[in-house]
Amino acid sequence: MSTYEGISEARAAYLRKIRRRKIFVAATQFLILAGSIALWEILGRLKIIDSFIMSQPSRIVKTFVHMLNNGLLLHIGVTCFETLIGFLLGAMIGTLIALILWRSSFISRVMEPFLVVLNSLPKIALGPVIIIWVGAGSKAIIVVALAISLIVTVLEMLNGFLSTDSETIKMATSFGANRTQVFTKIVFPANVGTLFNSLKVNIGLSLVGVIAGEFLVSKAGLGYLIVYGGQVFQMDLVMCSVIILAVVAYLMYQAVVLLEHYVNKIMNLGIK
Repeated sequence: MSTYEGISEARAAYLRKIRRRKIFVAATQFLILAGSIALWEILGRLKIIDSFIMSQPSRIVKTFVHMLNNGLLLHIGVTCFETLIGFLLGAMIGTLIALILWRSSFISRVMEPFLVVLNSLPKIALGPVIIIWVGAGSKAIIVVALAISLIVTVLEMLNGFLSTDSETIKMATSFGANRTQVFTKIVFPANVGTLFNSLKVNIGLSLVGVIAGEFLVSKAGLGYLIVYGGQVFQMDLVMCSVIILAVVAYLMYQAVVLLEHYVNKIMNLGIK
């Protein structure tokens, strides 16, 4: 049975074109990645680049197998746990603060310059201060991740709330809807897309915060492995940890994308 049975030929041709384009894009991405890895390996074997400093794919694979048998999953789990906690706290607290600022124009105007300054401030510079405040360990790392993602969430969600169609809000209030009803029935549903855009940005920012925190104080995690590898001049360990970190970041981003598709599907079914 044809995948496009029951639709017009023009529509089927359009869908086939879109599918071919997606396949072409994916194939091109794979070729670029495979070509880069092959070139890296060849340059290392020909001694054009120093494999001690730059490492090379074959050495990274050997290091990965060795790490896999020596607690790698524990380090990945620690980093993922700290990232998810910081990420979820940033999303929830940031959205709550944005709601408070949306409900009170006075508080919003008072806090605006402080939010701008905090957004511009390099949060990693606060790392040593945070460690002194909350103590060394996972708590400090999670707070660093939270500090990096929080302000971005507040600003993005507040901008989305304020940009909600004013005519729809006026119509709802004219029928007697209060601020809570306006928010739950109009403002927040209209900004689900804004929320997920914020989550897509913040999952990466939270991971950056966790790695920065692990650089400063940690006994486990991918950031710890990167620092340790640099200290003992094991660049294979450093490069392997960085590649694993990239894969983890990609998988976390895709998880947010899948969640967005699931939520949108539920909302579309609810509308129908």
